[in-house]
Amino acid sequence: MALTAKIRTRDGWAIPHAVVTVTDTTGTQILRTQADQNGTIHDTTPLTPGPYTVIITAVGYTPTAATALVTASGHAHLGTHTLTRQGGTELPPPGPWTIDPAHSTIAATAHHLGISSIHGRFTDFTGTIHINPDDINQSHVTATINTNSINTGNTLRDQHLTSPDFLDTENHPHITYTSTHLTPTGPDHYTCHGTLTLHGHTRPIDLDLTYLGTGPDPWGGTRAAFRATTELHRDDFAMNYNQILQAGIAAIGTTLKIELDIQAVQGTTLPTT
Repeated sequence: MALTAKIRTRDGWAIPHAVVTVTDTTGTQILRTQADQNGTIHDTTPLTPGPYTVIITAVGYTPTAATALVTASGHAHLGTHTLTRQGGTELPPPGPWTIDPAHSTIAATAHHLGISSIHGRFTDFTGTIHINPDDINQSHVTATINTNSINTGNTLRDQHLTSPDFLDTENHPHITYTSTHLTPTGPDHYTCHGTLTLHGHTRPIDLDLTYLGTGPDPWGGTRAAFRATTELHRDDFAMNYNQILQAGIAAIGTTLKIELDIQAVQGTTLPTT
């Protein structure tokens, strides 16, 4: 076997159909071959011993070049080569991913009395992520949150938040988010464009999204991690309740800081463990 190599993403995933072009010292193309479904190059074309330039390309990835030395046996073992997404951005392998609520957090923070913060989180939610195999920017996410699952660590406050003054959970039992597309903003960073339906009102909401990487889990699956943040204005969703203190300061701020720490499992089902 004259030429062997493995083509991988930064997270170690195979890049199928990557193309390897080999040129000699004069720039003449000697060999052009394609990786298999496992991102592996196995080519038996005989090569004359000596130095060569190897150029590796794949759709959606930044090309890379390296020098290879063919030994007297006619073999060149290139090892593993890593390609990065064009623009420096990465996402998990294509296909469906299911958000794992047991290992994810949806948190909201509100300013209180003008001097401190109140923290809460939703404990009951579901969601799916679909990574588009042809254009990662067309990947999308959908999520549904049970409004009655708000938890701030104080029963009386939680009862007030679920009342008609705020979430009005009896009439609006769910919050939904549906994204439309992504815009890369830097290495592993995106703006996730979508719409949020809350308290019966639908508004465009962008998430500042960071992809944190992938890895195996203890149940034989593969997980991807994301972090996303945004700010919501209660007035945009007709949640106008407030108390004004003597100093003219609102008891509760009108801006909510939203932080999402998400784990998603590859596939359409979650582990039963």
